[in-house]
Amino acid sequence: MLLVASSERSEECNTKISRDTEGSTISIFLVFHWLKFTSSSTVSAHTAASVIVAVVEGRGLARGEVGMASIDLKNPEVILSQFADNTTYAKVITKLKILTPLEIIMPNTSCEAGNTTKLFALITEHIKNVTFTTVQRKYFNETKGLEYIEQLCASEFSTVFMEIQSKYYCLAAAAALLKYVEFIQNSIYAPKSLKVRFQGSEKTAMIDSSSAQNLELVTNNRDSRRNGHTLFGVLNYTKTPGGSRRLRANILEPLVDAETIKIRLDCVQEFLQDEELFFGLQAVISKFLDTEQLLSILVQIPKQDTVKTAESKITNIIYLKHTLELVEPLKAALRSCNTSLLKAYYNALEDRRFGIILEKITTVINDDTRYAKGCLSMRTQKCYAVKPNISEFLDIARRTYTEIVDDIAGMITQLAEKYSLPLKTSFSSVRGFFIQLNADCSTLPNGQLPSEFTKVTKTRNTYSFTSADLIKMNERCQESLREIYHMTYLIVCKLLNEIYEHIHCLYKLSDIVSMLDMLLSFAHACTISDYVRPEFTDTLAIKQGRHPILEKIAMEKPVSNNAYLTEGSNFLIITGPNMSGKSTYLKQIALCQIMAQIGSYVPAEYCSFRIAEQIFTRIGMDDDIETNASTFMKEMKEITYIIQNANDKSLIIIDELGRGTSAEEGIGICYAACEYLLNLKAFTLFATHFLELCHMDALYPNVENYHFEVQHVRSSAGKEKITYTYTLSKGYTEEKNYGLKAAEVSSLPPSIILDAKAITNHVAKQILDRQKSTPEMMKHRAVYHLAMRLVQTARNSQLDSDSLKVYLKGLKKKYTASCPASEWSDEQH
Repeated sequence: MLLVASSERSEECNTKISRDTEGSTISIFLVFHWLKFTSSSTVSAHTAASVIVAVVEGRGLARGEVGMASIDLKNPEVILSQFADNTTYAKVITKLKILTPLEIIMPNTSCEAGNTTKLFALITEHIKNVTFTTVQRKYFNETKGLEYIEQLCASEFSTVFMEIQSKYYCLAAAAALLKYVEFIQNSIYAPKSLKVRFQGSEKTAMIDSSSAQNLELVTNNRDSRRNGHTLFGVLNYTKTPGGSRRLRANILEPLVDAETIKIRLDCVQEFLQDEELFFGLQAVISKFLDTEQLLSILVQIPKQDTVKTAESKITNIIYLKHTLELVEPLKAALRSCNTSLLKAYYNALEDRRFGIILEKITTVINDDTRYAKGCLSMRTQKCYAVKPNISEFLDIARRTYTEIVDDIAGMITQLAEKYSLPLKTSFSSVRGFFIQLNADCSTLPNGQLPSEFTKVTKTRNTYSFTSADLIKMNERCQESLREIYHMTYLIVCKLLNEIYEHIHCLYKLSDIVSMLDMLLSFAHACTISDYVRPEFTDTLAIKQGRHPILEKIAMEKPVSNNAYLTEGSNFLIITGPNMSGKSTYLKQIALCQIMAQIGSYVPAEYCSFRIAEQIFTRIGMDDDIETNASTFMKEMKEITYIIQNANDKSLIIIDELGRGTSAEEGIGICYAACEYLLNLKAFTLFATHFLELCHMDALYPNVENYHFEVQHVRSSAGKEKITYTYTLSKGYTEEKNYGLKAAEVSSLPPSIILDAKAITNHVAKQILDRQKSTPEMMKHRAVYHLAMRLVQTARNSQLDSDSLKVYLKGLKKKYTASCPASEWSDEQH
């Protein structure tokens, strides 16, 4: 008995009868309190969503250990995850945001009255526009979960058993998920038909949902409908739904394995160098339908035979034939490839099962049956899909259908002659056959249609209508069609039973098509913009990098800037007045890092990256301009999250921390946060208006100061105007009194401005005197930088001996110039 609890409403219990996965026994599911509740009153936002996720957490000492299982109803792949999370459940929230689920299933014990778990509370708080369903805890059963996986996992993916045998919580989640999905779908999955994959969190970089929003990875912050103004929009030239889904998933979870990334980059490079290969592959890929959704329907066995299920199966056998006929053209396009991944794809397409399935299909399905656009064209394809002489009764039903369609056309011709009107036969999936007339009402007799015509609608000068006789003929047509579909369905089901054992090769094909589609999309983006192939070292170095989204939407080409972070200079403090380009630059670095880690080229003249395992951003948004208290609390939550989760391999972007409180507190919080992050080897870019932070370079040799330049131009009237260059330069900003300059052009009395300047200069002098670098500090910093440069040279240098000598002499000269002359001894010289 499956009990579904709800905290919102209850209805009468319903009894449902279904077969189990073997199809041999009957189980009765008693459903109580149907259905669920949503985290928001608005549910339209997830109409396109099709993922269902089950989540369960360990109890007692195992609290914090979370198991997840998910399946896309349009893609027969079960993804299992299990990981230890901290008290913020950041990993769970991030994974759920990436999945964008239609529904989340959790144990009923997680939301018992007065005893709601923290995990349940946080999920319902952060995941909006989703339906939450709770089922009894006993259905989260790891033994049953393992049985399900053994029953349903296709043999190609059986190695997953080694990964999941001791992962009790993800198996428990799988048990509840698969039981629930079969129940709501009113169908069961065919044995050995699903792709099952264990996805550990260590294989991809983690980008929390707040950072994904800040960087506008897949959603535009100003207008959610303008998804072209996102990183996804910049790179999305995919031709298939599967390629688009893969691109989105990769952007939200970039790779961390440098070798895998390099293999992808090799493919993109080959596409760019071989124009014939690029266009040939793109032409074939664009003909593929949604292979994953096709698979999902093929592997489901409906519990009840209906006209809808019959039509669906017939449609999908046609789609399957269409898909398999593209395998040979795809192989031909890949035949002369040189890259290891493309060669592997070619070899995978040599699988004999593709030919076996197609051969079995063509013994039953007409050779000229094709996927066709338009509902009437597709209806015709379905009616005549099965070859003649396979079923005598089917052939008779099709002749009857043809006669009815001919009669409809003849009747409309007679009506046209009767009323001397240019009537034509039209068809829609909703109305069936109907009549259309293109005419101005002034040309009609008495300005009206004849009374015989009913259900009249008008769009501009086009009339659509029917008649009583046509309605009856449509009903006869539908009845004939139902008979055709039923008999065709029986033949198709028999055919499917013959090909089920071979169908798993389609998982491979689906993976190949979506990956090729994404890589071709990367190559396409390179042909439109001037991108360069990234390298992977222990350094982040970008020469003349550009913001990819801004470059796409701006009328003028944006200003390019450099970036350089190493283990020895891993903390950049960036200053400059408002609107000088700080936030754009910070986002640019993060976006370029993500592009590199998904295998895309990058908008720059040259770029090298260190693999980032996590990417964190704290960037001030427009909606931060609220009350100081709410802004400050939001800032504190974001910086706390970064501090709790960052490690040595993180890329950390922080912009305008401390803006929601007083200057004194803001400086204190920034200083403390910086000192904590300086203990890590993470690459950190910290933009601020607090110039006091710039003096940290005297205490910490791994801190570098940069600023965005502005120019002061005097107008003919003698007024000073600031011009933004959007150019990054070394050192901290000279614009120390930006607020005072803004006050000068306001209507404040000159006496107040003069007093403000005097006080500001006095305070600034006191601070500067306290923070001046001593010769000892300067020497320590010079030694540190020399040591780090030497280590970096030893790791990465590819210079010949003569060039290396020149480089080392340059280092020595730079080191000598950096130290106070009085500190040098004869031995050091």
